[in-house]
Amino acid sequence: MKPARIPGRHRQHGVVLAVVLILLLVMTLLAVASLSGTVLEERMGTAQVDRNLSLQAAEATWREAEARVRTLIDSAIPAVGDDCKEGICPIPQPGEADEQQRWLNDGFWDDDSGFWAEFQTDLDDVTAQPRYIIELVDEAVADRQTCTTGGDVSLEANCTQTSQRFRITVRSAQEGRAVVMLQSIYAKP
Repeated sequence: MKPARIPGRHRQHGVVLAVVLILLLVMTLLAVASLSGTVLEERMGTAQVDRNLSLQAAEATWREAEARVRTLIDSAIPAVGDDCKEGICPIPQPGEADEQQRWLNDGFWDDDSGFWAEFQTDLDDVTAQPRYIIELVDEAVADRQTCTTGGDVSLEANCTQTSQRFRITVRSAQEGRAVVMLQSIYAKP
């Protein structure tokens, strides 16, 4: 008996192998694309955790700087035109662009500048120790809440209590990590 012949078999010549290899290549490309998306999501998650730690460290330092303002005596504030010393800065000179936003100047936050003060946080060894400055912004701001108008309704009427205004700037940064900067205005009676 003669073996049964499969019609068209002699014409195939490995077409099935080529189709399977193409499908395998497509599936490999899909797997690689999926992995790169997963790696990107992991990096984004790590960056978010790092930023949150830096923010928490900056907020803790901000509270410490506010406590320092409450106990700050006027003689500890440098004279106008002097440099910042150990985190305390004088009133910025009018017309001096470099002093209006001194925290943005090149080299201001460098290790050897001496302008800033540092607060040791207990959050994590990986987080940078935040640095801060306290700037006197105004020495005598009338407190509207303590004004009594009597019959005079002007803003200056009987406003005898004044307060100082300080700008607190905190920067938490470390090489290759998240940089967080916080600023607030603090009133001290």
